[in-house]
Amino acid sequence: MKKLIRRYVPDKQVIHETPHLRPLHKFLHNVYLWHLNRRSVSGAVAVGLFCAYLPMPMETMVAAFLAIILRVNLPISVALVWISNPLTWIPMYGTGYLVGAKILGIPPVSFDEMTMVWLLEQAVPLWLGSIILGSLLALAGYVLTRIVWRWLCIRSWQRRKRRLKQ
Repeated sequence: MKKLIRRYVPDKQVIHETPHLRPLHKFLHNVYLWHLNRRSVSGAVAVGLFCAYLPMPMETMVAAFLAIILRVNLPISVALVWISNPLTWIPMYGTGYLVGAKILGIPPVSFDEMTMVWLLEQAVPLWLGSIILGSLLALAGYVLTRIVWRWLCIRSWQRRKRRLKQ
């Protein structure tokens, strides 16, 4: 699992050169932020997926801050935030709005009636739904990462055991 992750996750130098993360440079020397183990990776997946659902700019900074506070893998938490992009905003935040409106008992508006002013007035259902969906996605990502990591470890042990018997 570590080899797979190292292949796709940016290294420490790339993170240090990211301009948005300059205020956090003095915290980036903590070794826990760079560990690749089941705890740090699954926590980073949860942080990244939760922050990806936040309907705000600069959610990368929030993910970096939470990774530092929770001592989980920083590159993974920051990289997973990027699933939130202009192509995914409408499905993600639209679903978040619908969930929030349903919980608050607000009738949803058709897409024809949506304007920027209307969107700003809908901040409460949007945030409520996004936080709920982000939390559920974070929990699912955390559990799935732990299960897959464990499964891959067991599979690796079994292969090693078979090789040693030969």
